[in-house]
Amino acid sequence: MAGHSQFKNIMHRKGAQDAKRAKQFAKVIREITVATRAGLPDPAMNPRLRAAVIAAREVNMPKDTVERAIKKASGAAGGEDYAEVRYEGYGPAGVAIIVEGLTDNRNRTASDVRAAFSKHGGSLGETNSVSFMFQRVGVVTYPLEAGSEEEMLEAAIEAGADNVETTEDGHEILTDMESLISVRDALEGRFGEPRSAKLDWRPETSTPLDEEKARSVFKLIDTLEENDDVQAVYANFELSDEVAQALAAD
Repeated sequence: MAGHSQFKNIMHRKGAQDAKRAKQFAKVIREITVATRAGLPDPAMNPRLRAAVIAAREVNMPKDTVERAIKKASGAAGGEDYAEVRYEGYGPAGVAIIVEGLTDNRNRTASDVRAAFSKHGGSLGETNSVSFMFQRVGVVTYPLEAGSEEEMLEAAIEAGADNVETTEDGHEILTDMESLISVRDALEGRFGEPRSAKLDWRPETSTPLDEEKARSVFKLIDTLEENDDVQAVYANFELSDEVAQALAAD
């Protein structure tokens, strides 16, 4: 598993997702706001907004909440104005970390992210200081019950995807950035709406961590994700099955 996927899976098994529901909603609403203002307020005609709506369903956001967010963002005036930001740096044990956010105050967000890195034994770097160790890809995800591994692989190849990774958590269809929308639409026609469809940073090299170092890295990631301005955090760590099981058992 990719580093951040391991983190997410461990935290999910701990039940942390329910505790963070309100914060998840706030982050999705920010993405809906930016996506709506970047194009048309119709998900069918706005690929980014459609992806945001799918993300809203993934966290069980009520339909009327989604509709209100789109309506508010499509208003002629008023409302928040968010800018997209990205930060890069190194965490404990030299783990490379990319932080993506949406903010209405760049100075505040940069200060908060820098403080989080410093507090947890990391250091914030310049733009592109670690992103060269990652690949920007499109990822479409489906639950296991959507289809067999063979069916998903066959359909993904026909749709122009690069690869399919199937685990106990579901199917991940990987594609290049430019093909994300067309691959998603082709798979949706066969398997129904995906669990998610978005751009992702996938590490090309990874840093193995023991249990102690993993805990330090997770503290940093968790602090970053608690920030309302942060939308996603990606890291290039790797955990053995033993370490992952030990952390999940806490």
